[in-house]
Amino acid sequence: MTNYLLEIGLEEIPAHLVTPSINQLAERMETFLKENRLEFDKIIKFSTPRRLAILVEGLAEASEAIDEEVKGPSAKIAKDAQGNWSKAIQGFSRGQGATPDDLILKGDYYYAKKHIDGVKAEEILSKVGDEVIAKMTFSTYMKWGNNDFLFVRPIQWIVSLLEDKVVAFDLLDVTANRFSRGHRFLANVEVELKNANDYASKMPENFVLVDAEHRKAEISAQILALASENKWQVTLHKDLLEEVNNIVEYPTAFVGSFDPKYLSVPAEVLVTSMRDNQRYFEVYNQEGQLAPNFISVRNGNAENIENVVLGNEKVLVARLEDAEFFWKEDQKLKIEDLVAKLAKVTFHAKIGSITEHMARTKEIAAKLADIAGLTDEEKRDVARSAEIYKFDLLTGMVGEFDELQGVMGEKYALLAGENANVSAAIREHYMPTSAEGELPETKVGSVLAAADKIDSVLSFFNVGLIPSGSNDPYALRRAVQGLIRIIEKMNWHFDLSLFIDQFEGENHLEILDFVKARIQKLLLEKLDRHDIVEAAINSSSFDIANIMEVAFVIDAHKDHRPFKPSMENITRSINIVKKNKSTSSVSAASFESQAEQNLYDVVVSLQDEWMQLSAENKFRTLVHDLCPAIENFFENVMVMAEDEAVRENRLALLSEVVTLTSSMADFSLINTK
Repeated sequence: MTNYLLEIGLEEIPAHLVTPSINQLAERMETFLKENRLEFDKIIKFSTPRRLAILVEGLAEASEAIDEEVKGPSAKIAKDAQGNWSKAIQGFSRGQGATPDDLILKGDYYYAKKHIDGVKAEEILSKVGDEVIAKMTFSTYMKWGNNDFLFVRPIQWIVSLLEDKVVAFDLLDVTANRFSRGHRFLANVEVELKNANDYASKMPENFVLVDAEHRKAEISAQILALASENKWQVTLHKDLLEEVNNIVEYPTAFVGSFDPKYLSVPAEVLVTSMRDNQRYFEVYNQEGQLAPNFISVRNGNAENIENVVLGNEKVLVARLEDAEFFWKEDQKLKIEDLVAKLAKVTFHAKIGSITEHMARTKEIAAKLADIAGLTDEEKRDVARSAEIYKFDLLTGMVGEFDELQGVMGEKYALLAGENANVSAAIREHYMPTSAEGELPETKVGSVLAAADKIDSVLSFFNVGLIPSGSNDPYALRRAVQGLIRIIEKMNWHFDLSLFIDQFEGENHLEILDFVKARIQKLLLEKLDRHDIVEAAINSSSFDIANIMEVAFVIDAHKDHRPFKPSMENITRSINIVKKNKSTSSVSAASFESQAEQNLYDVVVSLQDEWMQLSAENKFRTLVHDLCPAIENFFENVMVMAEDEAVRENRLALLSEVVTLTSSMADFSLINTK
């Protein structure tokens, strides 16, 4: 067993691409080795902004030799009428390096026995350039020199070592060797690696911490030490820490400060300037108040760190000056004036202005407020927030810091005298801002956020701007996913199909399919039974909250003893009704057996309380009350009786059963085998 090191040296990779790139390199190498039958123990990943590297440990010295049988033509076409080998069998034989007489007849087909010798690891690894590196794909590419070859960034060097031996290959004008490079500023020299196993220990000597997790831990420790020393509180934001980790090779954390006068600007603005724009970690005092300081990380050692601090402070102050200016100037503006100007701001060229979008949202929000059971006061807050909720788009602060839209709307609304509900809704209507993002907390904000997303989907689908494939320029998938999560959280029960039919527009069926696809994605992230998800999605009512709840309830009961017979009884009912449509009403007076009466009594009792039951109680009632009555019915009653009236009455009874169960899920889609 041996170890193999592959390092690709590059110009600096954008921070957000470093981790996906090293993960892809490791995955492609794993696939390459498996395809070539070259066994290994594990692949260790290393990455910095300037290099992607992997160490393959426990690599076999050669690929495994195998004997296999290759399936050929069938015996029916192997020979012609004269008993001679056909062209098909002769061609197959030549392709396998054999003669027809070497083939083996097994059953109805001929097989060729084939021996494949093992190949030395060095010979296999010499193809890594073309088979692994060159086949990598990225969201962003660069082309350099006169090459047609594209990569995430220009390749500067390649290390390819099998233990202490170079496995040479060429990629463009770069030849793989044993020379890496140190830190661009602290050790800008070639670093000779005598053995693949030297990599993790040799590179830190040249100011490169190649282990990304070790580097991240070092950054975290340095930041926390500075915070402790200054008696500050600091949060190591996961995304920020990941980004900072992927822009440095040798980290040194340092403290900077700014004039306390800027603390008069809302903390959210200061944090955005530091965290989002400058990649600084904001700090808080022991009382949890934002301090006039920050912690940042340098790509280098502590030498001349004071100059680095001054430079970073100077850049931050320029941003804080802008923020302070906009904060003061925006307070001179009036909400009503800004709202009036939105009539001249285009929401989309094919759809109209933001004012028109807000008006439609207000109408949708009013209907959702009724469904949500809001009080009269909350309904007034919904109406007011819908009238003004986009005004902050025209403020100077949001123009400069667009990530603060909604946040500044809430601040300015409160300053203008709007109540807390209205102001919060202005901020919350953007939520969630990501797949797992925070959801609105207030009822008013939830209604406004849902209404805004519904109008966006209706509007874009109405003019034919429907996402296809991976193309979704208006983030409608994110909007629908957010809508589903809000409805689920707030437990709003309504039929989305009937709801959107209240509004003019086209492509409503396409919208429902689009929403179904998002529901399916969300459910399959948490449930592994595709059939259960399909059953819930295909209930007779497009009630999103019901669909989500039902899927989890069914999944929770799938391993219980009554589950299988219950699903089979309901499915049998569904299949009979599908094949034999009945337009008759049930007549209890026409029943000929107690089994019919018992089933009818259960159905009637459930119909009276069905809408008030939770999904859990509905399912328990189906299993313990309805399904035993269905089973007893099938055991004692012939549905397809010769008497047409009797037959129609029994079909009508089963139709009532199907109508009831289908409002919960299409149980016939559940696999019980």
